[in-house]
Amino acid sequence: MTGKVTLFVTRHGKTMLNTTERVQGWADSPLTAEGVLVAEQLGRGLADTTFEALYTSDRGRTLETADIVMRHADFQLPVNQLKGLREFGFGKFEGEYNLFMWETVSKRHGFPSVEAFFEVHKHDAPRVMIDAVAEMDETGMAENWDIFTERLLQSLDLICQEHTEGHVLVICHGMVINILLSLLAPNRVDGPIENASVTKISYANGEYTVESANDMQYVARGIVKN
Repeated sequence: MTGKVTLFVTRHGKTMLNTTERVQGWADSPLTAEGVLVAEQLGRGLADTTFEALYTSDRGRTLETADIVMRHADFQLPVNQLKGLREFGFGKFEGEYNLFMWETVSKRHGFPSVEAFFEVHKHDAPRVMIDAVAEMDETGMAENWDIFTERLLQSLDLICQEHTEGHVLVICHGMVINILLSLLAPNRVDGPIENASVTKISYANGEYTVESANDMQYVARGIVKN
């Protein structure tokens, strides 16, 4: 009988494209000074936690965050990169302004504004947006809902097959975390995922349990007071 493994799933530090309000999925950009700082704070806040393993996506912003976290938490682990932990692939919308993408999706569904779209799609906006982006993407690079969610769940399963006890640090992306929450515990979805927040997902006896979501307590612990 296996024990319980707890995944500390965290979003990378803030990046240049985050700051300029642009779409960032498979596209990448470096951490800003603010992003580096919050990753340092997260690292110090996690210093008292022992991790059995570390996983990231294969994007530079998660690798940069992992390096900073480990240096400031004072531990070293091999970095296991999982392509399946990538952010959603937005296809032709990569690098566009977030607002432009949402306006385009809203118009495709017959809404005059983004606000009107969200009034109707309060709970399923991510799924509707993901499938709309895939349908509008002539390049064929964008993913649909089924492809995206399947690879996310497969990545979780892989991690939990390789580690059946202890704590595992998983550094990935905001939409990845929000979609995992919508799949595993829809009632825990509550707004955007903060940079460097921790969402705890445990796995035991064949079941996933969301223990906490979008938690900034570890960052708060790591703030150096003058």
